[in-house]
Amino acid sequence: MSERAGLALWAGVECTVNRVGDRYFNQLERTGHHARITDLDRLAELGVTAVRYPVLWERTAPNGLQSADFSWADERLHRLRELGIDVIVGLVHHGSGPPWTSLMEDSFVSGLAELAGAVAERYPWVRDFTPVNEPLTTARFSALYGHWYPHRRDSASLLRALLVETRATQAAMRAIRRVRPDARLVQTEDLGATASTPRLAYQAAFENHRRWLSLDLLYGRVDAAHPLHQHLRDCGVADEELARLAAEPCPPDVIGVNYYLTSDRFLDHRLERYPSWTHGGNGRDAYADVEAVRVREEGIFGHQRVLREVWQRYGTPIAITEVHLGCTPEEQVRWLVEAWEGALAARAEGADVRAVTLWSTFGAYDWDSLVTQARGHYEPGAFDVRGPAPRPTALAAVAKELASAGRTEHPLAGAPGWWRRDERLLYGAPRSTTRTICRSRERPILITGAGGVLGAALARACEERGIHVRAMTRGELDIADASAMERVIADVHPWLVVNAAGYTRVHDAEDELEACHRANVVGPTLLAEACRRHGSRLLMFSSSFVFDGSKSGPYVEDDPVAPINAFGEAQVLGEKSVVDALPSALVVRTGSLFGPFEARSFAALALSVVQRGEDFRAADDLLVSPTYLPHLAHTCLDLAIDQAEGVWHLANDGVLSFASWAKMMCDAFGLPSRAVHPCPAHTLGLRANLPRQGGLHSCRRATLPTLPEALLHYVKHRADTVLAAM
Repeated sequence: MSERAGLALWAGVECTVNRVGDRYFNQLERTGHHARITDLDRLAELGVTAVRYPVLWERTAPNGLQSADFSWADERLHRLRELGIDVIVGLVHHGSGPPWTSLMEDSFVSGLAELAGAVAERYPWVRDFTPVNEPLTTARFSALYGHWYPHRRDSASLLRALLVETRATQAAMRAIRRVRPDARLVQTEDLGATASTPRLAYQAAFENHRRWLSLDLLYGRVDAAHPLHQHLRDCGVADEELARLAAEPCPPDVIGVNYYLTSDRFLDHRLERYPSWTHGGNGRDAYADVEAVRVREEGIFGHQRVLREVWQRYGTPIAITEVHLGCTPEEQVRWLVEAWEGALAARAEGADVRAVTLWSTFGAYDWDSLVTQARGHYEPGAFDVRGPAPRPTALAAVAKELASAGRTEHPLAGAPGWWRRDERLLYGAPRSTTRTICRSRERPILITGAGGVLGAALARACEERGIHVRAMTRGELDIADASAMERVIADVHPWLVVNAAGYTRVHDAEDELEACHRANVVGPTLLAEACRRHGSRLLMFSSSFVFDGSKSGPYVEDDPVAPINAFGEAQVLGEKSVVDALPSALVVRTGSLFGPFEARSFAALALSVVQRGEDFRAADDLLVSPTYLPHLAHTCLDLAIDQAEGVWHLANDGVLSFASWAKMMCDAFGLPSRAVHPCPAHTLGLRANLPRQGGLHSCRRATLPTLPEALLHYVKHRADTVLAAM
């Protein structure tokens, strides 16, 4: 850990082991990090100088030191030492200890101290420790809100848990310093602030005093003059206990600031403005407790202000020890960059800010439910672990730039995040009539074929996400015209070109070979060559028609291509020529498209025929993977922003016959599915041969949401459209 050198990049592995009832939720197992020691080499490649790393009590010695198993930690900590990465060892991360103790019991103090001493003896080269991560936050979630064990819900329990954690931290550091006297305490805490309406100013003041309580206790500052002293007494905390803590303070050597978009809160007594799930109170007033970013006109307080407040209050070196945002890749990049720039600004004001920590480096599961459920909701970090091996995301590239150069050239880093745009406001606060989409220095995405349903869906997704986009229809740009393409690429200077201008009429292609070849081979090849010359990335589309359909199950990316119609042959040639011209190109194969803004797809046709009271014939011997356009568009953007390359299969998770799909659509809209008549494909008079098996799966990462989920979205959109027209 450098002493007042340049701003360093640290990393952290989401390692929460929290208890809900009698069940433990283990993030290390869910992300697979516990089985991948090669992850540590990936951290080194990012340029991190230190890593917050777990030697967790619940995993290492759940039944006491006599049966402790340090083998996992031995292997990992020795490897980190070989890589030259400093380690900040964490012992309890949002946990309550092994089953035989809890945050409410004195055994938590003695047990953690015993483990801490053993860890220090086993790894004498480790200097930095976080015995208990975010003690106030953990106490709130466990003893005030009841989310985690021991599931208490009162202020007295909150304070009891916090005092136990404080004593445990003191005892752990004493045990560690008996082995290594110069050991340092890196104490983390979520330090968001609270604002309110004037009527609730007293409650906001209380919350803002309490935000410092875990640190004030460690510094020995909680005495008769402390603003919360009477509150502690009212909740049963004895003066003698506070005096003992103050007599043996354990001030942090580094304060770790954890700051999330949900950290800053806003309290509002006007309950009618907010949904019922935000309602609460203090016994005196009822009020809504919501994220400040969603209602406060000024938005969040921001990293710079929080760091300034910490420095002014304690005068202790600081690090931002968690930077994570569960959102799209470009917003994750913007949040990291904002944290980095906030840290630099605080340093310029004189604060001793040492580092910014890339948190949840390998992602996290189910934090949208505060890890109280195992629903499988995954948020990627610098790496996405859902494929065969962790895949670097845009965050990895940006983090590497920050570590080496202190700044990033990522094309989407310069735009304001959603928390800086007007669409963040959900409740009450006025919105301006204009919306800032990008800063002038942001290079755009160029979408060709924007008049088609796929191009329009991609343009719409860019606009929803605040991504600067230049969308051009086939009439505005013919990608098979080399000189026109060259002029546009040079003028727009896109960082990414998305080609949605392909020929899509599968059956007509049998008679329109030249037109199909021009649009699906010549044009994409010219586009790839232009992208190579101008340093732009390229995303193009293909389909399951590159396969012959003879496989028994769905096709994955590595299966050999073997088209059986003219359309598929053109797509195969287009894929190969594009990748030959631009090896970094991203090729996305999709299933049969449908979406809320189109009326010519198979799905829309089936619905319209049945709605008219007519019968609809559909093949029951051809299998397909329907692909919902909004899901496809957003996932394609995610992959492109992450600089993914090569062939990817993207379709909603489900393979079924066209007849079954038509029946499913009818059922979803309350139409009579008996109007759908299954039949063999050869009886439909189709011009082109179609592959019997047209299903797609991916061996590279998780697929899109399931088809039923897509249908729910589709039905809701149709219902919203009808209501809006009334």
